Amino acid sequence: MECKKEKNLQKCNCSYGSCPRTGICCDCISYHLKMRQLPACCFPDDVEKTYDRSFEKFADLVSAGRV
Repeated sequence: MECKKEKNLQKCNCSYGSCPRTGICCDCISYHLKMRQLPACCFPDDVEKTYDRSFEKFADLVSAGRV
């Protein structure tokens, strides 16, 4: 499968500037799932910037109707 990195970058809201996975969604998702997290694109920008990408934080946001 061909990576669509350039297209992915248009929607990527990751604020971690030196991340080598930015725009490479399959690597990003795999990396975060191993740590019981979701990638930046699952979170609103203000929450993403806190770097709390835990399943629990996502569940809190769902309960609050923010995602």
